[in-house]
Amino acid sequence: MNQPRLDIYFIAIGGTGMAPLACLLQEQGHRVRGSDGPLYPPMSDLLAAAGIQPLPGFSPSHLEPRPDLVVVGNAVPRGNVEAQETERLGIPRVSMPEALWRFFLSDRRPLVIAGTHGKTTTTSLAAWVYRSCGADPGYLIGGLPIDLPTSFASGSGPRFIVEGDEYNASYFDRGPKFLHYRPQTLILTSIEYDHADLYPSPELLVDAYRRLISTLPSDGLLIACGDQPQVLELAAGAPCEVMTYGLGKECDLRPASFELGATISCRLPDLSDGERAVTSPLAGAHNLSNMMAVWGAALRDGLEPARVADALSRFRGVHRRLEVVGEGPEGVVIDDFAHHPSAIAATLEALRQRYPERRVLALFEPRSLSAGRRIFHYDYLRALSRADWVGIAPIYHRDRLSDDESLDLDLLCRELGTAGVESFHPAGIEELYALARGAFRSGDVIVTMSSGSFGGIAKRLAESLTPG
Repeated sequence: MNQPRLDIYFIAIGGTGMAPLACLLQEQGHRVRGSDGPLYPPMSDLLAAAGIQPLPGFSPSHLEPRPDLVVVGNAVPRGNVEAQETERLGIPRVSMPEALWRFFLSDRRPLVIAGTHGKTTTTSLAAWVYRSCGADPGYLIGGLPIDLPTSFASGSGPRFIVEGDEYNASYFDRGPKFLHYRPQTLILTSIEYDHADLYPSPELLVDAYRRLISTLPSDGLLIACGDQPQVLELAAGAPCEVMTYGLGKECDLRPASFELGATISCRLPDLSDGERAVTSPLAGAHNLSNMMAVWGAALRDGLEPARVADALSRFRGVHRRLEVVGEGPEGVVIDDFAHHPSAIAATLEALRQRYPERRVLALFEPRSLSAGRRIFHYDYLRALSRADWVGIAPIYHRDRLSDDESLDLDLLCRELGTAGVESFHPAGIEELYALARGAFRSGDVIVTMSSGSFGGIAKRLAESLTPG
């Protein structure tokens, strides 16, 4: 679609979705500028490589000269001075997902990956597979794939692959981002309660996914995880064909056989006949499930099975998803984005399979507003019991939670101790680092889990890998 070249201004340009979108729009020939607070890698590096120099801080004067369009990040509050100036001047504004639809999705066949877990890895895997098979997809990913040159591409093929985030679009559009994407094919990985700041009840979150499914066209395709009861319940109301995938016997698409260990070895069924052997460097049942979803989408789009299987075998994952950041004879340090109890359980289970003879030390930061909530107490207890040693950082948003809402870390650690897991919740990250270093023994596996930077603790542990 030919579009006029515009002067586009981004408020909070350094967001994980905003920065790659800004780079895509600049590639398309638009003049792109914007502002943000202090930026750090990887988004600062992404913008710098594209030649985009964000203005520091927020000021009404940044909107001079007057842009043609303002893109507002979902972290921008209504009181932001640039947002207020945009309204005062009457400059057209859109949210990030609205801009993505307008400039990149409206004339393509969107392949959207949504769900509580696995979005980033599955989106990255899909982009890698389609690109490896010569389909030249467009894509935008909310993470940094190890094997792709960037987290975004315009592409020239019919598919645009995008991660469908359930969080709100902007302060003036409190609905979920993914409702703007209008998928032609939707992969739905899971539905579990999260984002309690936006969805006060599980029913409201489920309804958001129900509305997403309703946007599928009658000739579209829903690729739904058949191992997830909530997904299956919503899939029954899809307005189009449904293909289920997973590891269970009732799934339409499941491995003919598989082994989980240091790698994933499996045989995947061709949609016509035969099987394809795949050995993936990834670990864990959750990653095998992600592979099944992409396998189904790729084959339904007519990609050659042998090339798809080869691409699956060569995909090394995404930074901060079971990422090895330090490894040697002394031990291993893993960094992971897990913060929901189910994701923590999947991460620890995968590490048990990859390193069956080693002790696993788990460091967890309840970073998001949902992660620090009491409602997840027993789920955290079950998940973290998979580790041999647990250290929990202070609840990041403790001051935004009432005593009744907040996770009781004293109680959680006591109950983990009763379950045989040595557990601590020190007053700060420095104390947690010291405790982990003191507990570390030769050969141990240490995993850090947080949806934020976790104070750089993974890097520091990797740099001091030798046991104390």
